[in-house]
Amino acid sequence: MTVLDVAAIKADFPILSTTVRGGQPLVYLDSGATSQKPVVVLDAERDFYEHANAAVHRGAHALAEAATDAFEDARRTIANFNGARSQDLIFTKNATESLNLAAYAFSNATALAQFEPHSANPQFVLKPGDSIVVTEMEHHANLVPWQEVCRKTGATLRWIPLTDEGRLDLTNIDSIIDKTTKAVSVVHQSNILGTLNPVRHLMELAHAVNAVGIIDACQSIPHMPVRLDELGADLVAWSGHKMLGPTGIGCLWGTESILNAMPPFLTGGSMIEMVAMEKSTFASPPAKFEAGTPMAAQAVGLAAAVRYLENIGMDAVAAHEDALTQYTLDALNSLDGVRIIGPTDSNDRGSAISFVVEGLHPHDVGQVLDSTGVAVRVGHHCAWPTCRRFGVPSTTRISPYIYNDFADLDKAVLGIQAAQDFFGVNA
Repeated sequence: MTVLDVAAIKADFPILSTTVRGGQPLVYLDSGATSQKPVVVLDAERDFYEHANAAVHRGAHALAEAATDAFEDARRTIANFNGARSQDLIFTKNATESLNLAAYAFSNATALAQFEPHSANPQFVLKPGDSIVVTEMEHHANLVPWQEVCRKTGATLRWIPLTDEGRLDLTNIDSIIDKTTKAVSVVHQSNILGTLNPVRHLMELAHAVNAVGIIDACQSIPHMPVRLDELGADLVAWSGHKMLGPTGIGCLWGTESILNAMPPFLTGGSMIEMVAMEKSTFASPPAKFEAGTPMAAQAVGLAAAVRYLENIGMDAVAAHEDALTQYTLDALNSLDGVRIIGPTDSNDRGSAISFVVEGLHPHDVGQVLDSTGVAVRVGHHCAWPTCRRFGVPSTTRISPYIYNDFADLDKAVLGIQAAQDFFGVNA
């Protein structure tokens, strides 16, 4: 197993040398929310603006050609990272937009079918009696859009429940995914529980009833080797900012057949084939889904992030995180009054670890940790129904990444104990 040189990696991230709260060295354990950015990513964005900034796909001059080449080279790099073809990769502003793009394919096709039934692909047309399936552990970005689709179309939202351990309860899955199901949209790895779901199996169940299969891979693609063609999905969404890349860019991958069948989400410039006053026709994917001026500099920055991860090796990234996860779970399990929300062992789980401390609100735990320089996430993590399932208002979440080591986690544990001492809730 390749052992990461965490000290060398940390040196690539200027923000990690920051001190906070009166000189405390920053320990950043909130990468599940957003990751930090290495110098090569910052340099790549700046270099684009300094040497290739122009309107992508919209000019015939030298600078426009350079911008377009940089943008499409970035698309190829990012697609290759996950074993995909570049023409099947769509850029969005974030994963939330990617998932909304998928959801709007259904509501837009359903609306179109009322007036132009022959123009709407029946695969995306919904009616009362149809169902859409999610899970009880979804991020709001993969729940609220589907709630809205159901409101607009009369379809029914169903969800796969959770076990007390924080895993999917597939006991009655045949009554959840059935012949009424038109879409199954599930998270690959939970951002709150850390659970790694059997998405390939769920996609097979979706396809067995001719439903579209969609995966939210925001918490998996940055942390482990993922080949999109092996997930079995029709559509996969993820974000750039969680994998060392810039904010303002997300990705949606789709199979060639599904992208050709989907109606566009946003319309306007750059996504058209022909425009007349009476009607318009649309370009082929990915342009069909990339209306307006694209996020060219962000794509270049994300490509630099991908190359950085490739230089480390995703197998090494995954092994490092597995070690950090097991270390954290062992430490939290050994603390009196601390309860992990989600799987308590490292089998089929990732490094996002949520917990509650008996007698303390998670915000109080987070505040004490922050006073020691440790940055964690507190709240419902955009997964409110999951918190309700486990009877907690919110949790504290530790989510390490490649630039963290065991010493960082030791400091977090000491901070939790300091919170217990400060508020007098020691067992």
